[in-house]
Amino acid sequence: MLERVHGIVSRDVLTAEPGLAFLRSMLDGRHPAPPFSRTTHVYMTHVEEGRVVFEGEPTEAFFNPLGTIHGGWTSAILDSAMACAVHTTLAAGQGYTTVEMKLNFVRPILPNMGKVTCEGVLIHRGGTLATSEGKLFDAKGRLLAHGTETCMIFDAAARKAA
Repeated sequence: MLERVHGIVSRDVLTAEPGLAFLRSMLDGRHPAPPFSRTTHVYMTHVEEGRVVFEGEPTEAFFNPLGTIHGGWTSAILDSAMACAVHTTLAAGQGYTTVEMKLNFVRPILPNMGKVTCEGVLIHRGGTLATSEGKLFDAKGRLLAHGTETCMIFDAAARKAA
């Protein structure tokens, strides 16, 4: 198993290469996985232009008072997949941020389910806005949750100066 390094990169490193190249560098270990991944047990496992796949392992650490996995954890893995699908389309020097997300929770998520898989796919990429969709599945292929997201794309150098 690949030993994962967690950390953050500077904004200059993040925007120095196109989004797809940056995410591929995370997969092959040239860039670290974000600290968020270590905390949530959510990791990207596949990336191509307009599509990413994440795997997550829901644990009791994410229980809500009802004894199921908190919707915030589900939202986090879906946001990661949908936003990274947009990230794959960025040119060097561009940044993005989520501006809207809509989710549907279909089935409860429990820690005894084991790993879950979340796929994010680009729907539309414009000059300033991009939309994507995500689907979260259990190991048996059952849909657990799905959603859509809108991201704003911007010139990262202009944002840095502001």
